[in-house]
Amino acid sequence: MKISCKGDQREFERGTKWSEIARAFSEKDGKDVLLVHDLDENRLIELYKSCKSDKRVEFLTYEDPAGRMTYARSAIFMMLKAFYEVCGFENVERVSVKFTIGGNFYVVPTGSFELDPILLSKVSMKMHAYADAAMPIRKISISVDKAIRRFRKYRMYDKSELFRYRRVSRVNVYELEGFVDYFYGAMCPDTSYVKKFMLEPYKEGFMLILPSGKDPEKLSDFHPSEKLFRVQSESFGWAEKIGIDTIADLNRAICEGRANDLILMQEAYFEKSIGEIAQRISRKDKKFILLSGPSSAGKTTTANRIAIQLRAYGLNPHIISVDNYFKGIADRKLDEFGRPDFESLDAVDTEQFNSDMLRLLNGERVEIPSYNFITGEREYKGNFIELRDEDVLVIEGIHCLNEKFSEKLPSEYKYKVYISALTMLNIDEHNRIPTTDMRLLRRMVRDSRTRGYSAAQTINRWPDVRKGEEENIFPYQDQADVILNTSMIYELAVIKSFAEPLLFGISQDAPEYIEAKRLLKFLDYVLPLSPETVPGTSIVREFIGGSLLDVG
Repeated sequence: MKISCKGDQREFERGTKWSEIARAFSEKDGKDVLLVHDLDENRLIELYKSCKSDKRVEFLTYEDPAGRMTYARSAIFMMLKAFYEVCGFENVERVSVKFTIGGNFYVVPTGSFELDPILLSKVSMKMHAYADAAMPIRKISISVDKAIRRFRKYRMYDKSELFRYRRVSRVNVYELEGFVDYFYGAMCPDTSYVKKFMLEPYKEGFMLILPSGKDPEKLSDFHPSEKLFRVQSESFGWAEKIGIDTIADLNRAICEGRANDLILMQEAYFEKSIGEIAQRISRKDKKFILLSGPSSAGKTTTANRIAIQLRAYGLNPHIISVDNYFKGIADRKLDEFGRPDFESLDAVDTEQFNSDMLRLLNGERVEIPSYNFITGEREYKGNFIELRDEDVLVIEGIHCLNEKFSEKLPSEYKYKVYISALTMLNIDEHNRIPTTDMRLLRRMVRDSRTRGYSAAQTINRWPDVRKGEEENIFPYQDQADVILNTSMIYELAVIKSFAEPLLFGISQDAPEYIEAKRLLKFLDYVLPLSPETVPGTSIVREFIGGSLLDVG
């Protein structure tokens, strides 16, 4: 049996486990292989499986996103088993993996125990013992009914509820020396692969800290953003208060006919948050409202809705997009692939922007440009603005939180708003929904509707988008005066109907097929919801269409 990887071909006996094959190929660089990408069938293979025919493959390590997710899931599985073992099953009510902070997992356990450094030390020691023992992580197929009974026995009610809405009769679960759990995605073949981790007390729970993506041998530095944590905690707290903090809860609300109430309640909650921001701005005599956030966070809709609320306070807002200050072709830098780089601050004519804003602040009448993406040049079409006492500027763009962007503007006139779609809904208590997945689905639906891009094109561009966010947006989020969560608790159920046909349109031989398949499996957990009752001013309308606001 011949296995080929990047020009290196080797022979193995038929039926050899992929873990052994991967180990043979990785001897040179010493990096642990975590998954196999079968290039012939364009699918991911877990290492516990055996190979029975010739294959062309590539091996995925911690440096690959799919490899990191596999490592993280396995680490969570080990942490859960250790926690239940140290505390005793009868004493654990719930162990919730809430959300990530800087790539690390915030976990909140509840039950009859005292969560302190001593307890976490015992759990950590158990995990290290598991890793040293190389305990196998087995995937087993059981009936859905049996899975529901088993998870109810261990008070994992979120999982038992989730399976009620699955169409299949059987489900794959993972077993680690008698401890069984369900995970959405691949796992390591045994516990020896999870070498680096740390448990650190934080707030009401603790952080599960894993290696950074840049260096799998080094734990990531944990520098929590207090503002971001507070917003995420408030969002999860609100979701728990209304009883919708998992997909199963959302599905149940849809089945019980409560979806419309949920939509109206969510929109009212968001409107309240927008109103509070507008009220603060009106009291502080600000002139430049600088709004930033990652791709598909809903910057355009948020800018419009803040503007509406500001009008309610007697102000006269003008919305300005930073895109209109992009440099022309002659001054534009290209990225490493020779394409126009619209992500870096160098792409923006900051001198012209600061000059125009200072002139406005000094009472002058200024013509604001428009950027023509077809010709690649700025145009002037008579869009004149002047700032009177009641006038304010709502400026939206990815660099708005970077002080270099607006460095010549007096700080006392600036108010910075950071927005992000921070998912407050998880699959269940152990499987979180990454914020990036929700934003990718949003962008995919909007790209198809407004730009004619296929889902494959959006997925293909996504790594570059993420790279730009890591460099130009996330480092500045703590400089915001306020952080706003633009995630809608119901939106997955609405976007599902728009995203699924686009994802099914990606052929199996396309490089983007694996990611499409992963997203389709994820969407399969969610019941669909008609967009009919989604208000015309909703963030969701920016992506699915039908917005009453000027969102382009």
